[in-house]
Amino acid sequence: MSFNNGTSQTSHFWPILIMALGTFTLGLTEFASMSMLPLIAASFDVTPSMAGNVISGYAIGVVIGAPLFMLLTNKTNRRTSLILFVMMMFVANGLSAIATSLPEMVFYRVLSGLPHGAYFGTALLVASDMAPKGKRASFMSKVFMGLTIATIVGVPMATLVGQAMSWRVCMGIVAVLALITAVLIYFIVPGSPVKTPTRLREEFGVLKNKLVWSISGIIFVGFGGVFCIYTYLADTIINVTEAPEVTISIAMMMFGIGTTIGNWVCGRLADKSPIATTGIALLCSVGIAVMYVFAASNIYWLYVTVFCLGASVGLAAVIQSMLLDVSPTGHAMIGALVQCAFNTANAIGPMIGGTLLATGATFNETGYASALLFLGGLVMWALSYMQMRQKQQPRPVCTNPNPSCG
Repeated sequence: MSFNNGTSQTSHFWPILIMALGTFTLGLTEFASMSMLPLIAASFDVTPSMAGNVISGYAIGVVIGAPLFMLLTNKTNRRTSLILFVMMMFVANGLSAIATSLPEMVFYRVLSGLPHGAYFGTALLVASDMAPKGKRASFMSKVFMGLTIATIVGVPMATLVGQAMSWRVCMGIVAVLALITAVLIYFIVPGSPVKTPTRLREEFGVLKNKLVWSISGIIFVGFGGVFCIYTYLADTIINVTEAPEVTISIAMMMFGIGTTIGNWVCGRLADKSPIATTGIALLCSVGIAVMYVFAASNIYWLYVTVFCLGASVGLAAVIQSMLLDVSPTGHAMIGALVQCAFNTANAIGPMIGGTLLATGATFNETGYASALLFLGGLVMWALSYMQMRQKQQPRPVCTNPNPSCG
């Protein structure tokens, strides 16, 4: 079965929902491990900085697996690819739940990250094929919605379960969710054959497009601003705001609500003008990051700021939609590149924030570093905008019969 513009909205609902369940599972395994890092460190009797390798291991897995599996499954029916990726999530998270040492745990987290980018990229391509004309960004944002809902419900719940029982239980739950998702994809998501598979030369040819790199740079640099704050949010609440620990889960929930609403709003606005939507959102994010520095003194203002910060994550699906628009071929590589960029930002943000903290800055002052990263993303947006304008400008028509004209 193939998708076309005449397919009814009702027939889209369940396949989109099931693919969103997969992104929910991915969001849970990626973000929940951050909130449970102290529990993991205590379990293996290591320092928090050593336990941080669990996060780095997952990001490394994403960066390796995204291009590798997107290219290896370039000619495979996309439903089959989705099932394969989800089953990899099932096995790797199940192994993470029974890890007996930190090195073993890090290795399993690398395995857990391998299918992350490939699943996202493939699911977004399926949603793109399903979308009626002019609705690509909003359809892709619906699949991405699973991750945003994970930040609202999944991460706070995982934090509470981990504190009450064990982080191992959370990993086990993620594995079960992955297995359920695989079964539902098999029965509900229609087959999506790759009608015109591209050659590896065409896929890698995308990387020669300067516009692809400048747009991707918005994520590489700008999204580091999100993780620069999010990674040290719990420390800010405890050490600067001096609020009870329970407020950490509430703040994470506010971040998730902001992400969900931002994803929906950005998706709708981007159907009309993705480049304008991205620029305005980045400009607002610079102000939000600076506001975080001062809002940390009051937990309620902090909730508002974290909510707004979460809304900026809604740009992820918008930027991938822009990349698909500027690159008619090599969509598998585009999907992989977006996930690599997102997880590189996941590494850059905490690193820069940690460097600032090492100089004696307070946890809330990571907002200044975040603002600089968002500003860098805005610079990449400006470069992309100028390149797009140049491509859209019509060439002058030559009316001079002189052969040397034009």
